[in-house]
Amino acid sequence: MLIGAGVGSFGGGGADVLSIVQQAVDSENDGLDAVWFNHILSTDSLIAVALVGQKTKRIELVTGVVPVYSREPLLMAQQALTVQVASQGRLSLGIGLAHPETAPLAWNHSYDRPAHFMEEYLAVLQPLLEKKAVEFSGDMITTQGVLGFPDVPAPKVLLAALGPIMLRMAGEQTDGTLLWVTGPKTIRGHVAPKITEAAKAAGRPSPRISAALPICITDDSASARESASNLFSRYGRLVNYRRVLDIEGVDGPQDIAVVGNEEEAEQQIRELADAGATDFYGGFFKLSDDDTESVPRTKAFLKSIVGKI
Repeated sequence: MLIGAGVGSFGGGGADVLSIVQQAVDSENDGLDAVWFNHILSTDSLIAVALVGQKTKRIELVTGVVPVYSREPLLMAQQALTVQVASQGRLSLGIGLAHPETAPLAWNHSYDRPAHFMEEYLAVLQPLLEKKAVEFSGDMITTQGVLGFPDVPAPKVLLAALGPIMLRMAGEQTDGTLLWVTGPKTIRGHVAPKITEAAKAAGRPSPRISAALPICITDDSASARESASNLFSRYGRLVNYRRVLDIEGVDGPQDIAVVGNEEEAEQQIRELADAGATDFYGGFFKLSDDDTESVPRTKAFLKSIVGKI
């Protein structure tokens, strides 16, 4: 299992870009396999990856996730290929639909037929990334263009997928899926079978199943779960996440956050791996604003399990 850390608002510091760069450098120095750049409404994750690519040499750089409604597919491809060059080929482009509650307000974009929109989006994006050219006319997207990136390898694409149609699409057309607040029961019974079957039917390699969860290494699990409830409650109210939380049979993200001492946390991550997750990305959070111990302890823990799960 690949082990990575979230950088930015979950990274034990502020979301400013200089802090993000330093967190990523520290993660590489700690020997982690990857860093995950969350993409909300602060630092643009692709710009952050380009900057981090200049300061690191080895670590995989994963966006998680860039909403497709925020930029047209030709622009997404242009930015991703630019970042791929800047990061010496280490970008993994995580993209997703975001949510019906956010897309119309944030990007003035209809959430009508989201899966069909993503199908057409990938029909434009993937040829641009791989062949640097596309000509496509669909019901929702029409694009013609050629990009000047000779000999630049396409970045891996990870599709945020929670429902059956999106999981099929992820398996058939991309390198895998990037999950958030999705627990082991859901991965084992819902995510892994559907995406793996789709990839096999399409003749593609076994897909990556990257599981990102809040994490806090502490001896005070009760306080950590209370903190997680306060910090991440909005995800329990978003309809797309609510579906997978219901499959898991939990009230909210606090119930599947990786919380506890080192032994307890390792067991939780092993359970994710046994369920089918190929990668784990930890989004650090603290017990309180005054907590100075849990984040360094969590970083040390992640460092200690690289290559062991």
